[in-house]
Amino acid sequence: MTDASRSYWQVLRLPDVPNLLLSAGLSRLAGRMFSLAIVLYTLNVFQSPVLAGWVSFASMVPGMLVSPLAGALLDRLGVAKAIVIDMVVGTLLLASLVVLHVTGAMGPTLLLLLVALYSLTSPLTFAGIRTLIPRLVPEPARDRANALDTSSYALVDVLGPVLAGLLFGVAGASITLMVIAASYLAAAVSLMPLMRREPGRPAGRAATLMGEAMAGLTYVLRHRVLRGLAISYALFMASFGILLIAVPVFVLQEMGDHGAADSMVGALWALSGLAGSVGALCIGAARVAGREKVLMMMGILATAVAIYPLSAHFGLWGLAAGMVIVGALTGPVDVGLLTLRQRRTDPAWLGRALAVSISLNMGGLPLGAALGGLLVTHSLVLAFAVAAAASLLAAVATWFLVPGEAAADRAA
Repeated sequence: MTDASRSYWQVLRLPDVPNLLLSAGLSRLAGRMFSLAIVLYTLNVFQSPVLAGWVSFASMVPGMLVSPLAGALLDRLGVAKAIVIDMVVGTLLLASLVVLHVTGAMGPTLLLLLVALYSLTSPLTFAGIRTLIPRLVPEPARDRANALDTSSYALVDVLGPVLAGLLFGVAGASITLMVIAASYLAAAVSLMPLMRREPGRPAGRAATLMGEAMAGLTYVLRHRVLRGLAISYALFMASFGILLIAVPVFVLQEMGDHGAADSMVGALWALSGLAGSVGALCIGAARVAGREKVLMMMGILATAVAIYPLSAHFGLWGLAAGMVIVGALTGPVDVGLLTLRQRRTDPAWLGRALAVSISLNMGGLPLGAALGGLLVTHSLVLAFAVAAAASLLAAVATWFLVPGEAAADRAA
């Protein structure tokens, strides 16, 4: 594929790419709606910010812990088939949650258990989608493909919070959760053409599932680039974990009314997501390869300032401005991360390595959510300040722990 043909339109015309992006968009929409809906559900039903933080924690951590096994399953089952399994499991668990809520049988312990089960298969989709992209898209076009992937993720951040907030405020928990389940089911159907065309498991692989899982974990931990990204991006994600709890609490304190506050929270995350989509598409049109480290560090540093003091000290308008800036900066940071990780990962290790790498990258999100639940009970300003500090540490880690191009070439 020549430089002239590296347009977004040409990428979208590649075989199977539209199906993958549609499935990715639907599943991410469901996941993004769930991440906000489950916080709103906990705050409304149990009136506990601390429990809301632990529910967010439980919705992510179990999947991260089993990510090496998920990576091995991706290679064994086939990537598309593994993603479909995750989506079907998510549909069934959400339906169960609705039944328990309607019958009045839901309690804090049962909620945590269901959310943890929901998390267990999630690495299959997170890693699977980003394993398929480099397999379907030639290397010269991956900047654009990653920008499309990131912008679709960012657009989900527009639609997901809006739908979750509005549905929750107007129709209630049961309808909201059923809409999320239907989105997962539609995503599974969209990916089935890829599942039918995916080649079978290569012959001659005799290693056990646990052996392959440990090999993937070892590969990532020994890989300088992937190891550095795991630490720096996890710190970056800790900022967002704190915001996941701090933003709804901030808005509720400012507005007072639960229904209006839920809708406003959705709108704020939507603005952030829209800005992120624009930022990703703009950076994707530039040459990212070879400059990922600098782009990431600059974007993360600016994010810290947008979180504190801007979002913390200027009321709802300051929070809205901060969320827009944070979203716009997240697009370039994510495109840089995806491009660098794909360039520096051996294609033979994509399934196993990406499952581990993505889970480590996202490890700060649940930790930040749990920490955010504790911080907001003491001080909202402190919560925003700690979120900004996490981004500052992420920028420092990116500079010192992620090797530059020359060092990475020597290590390869």
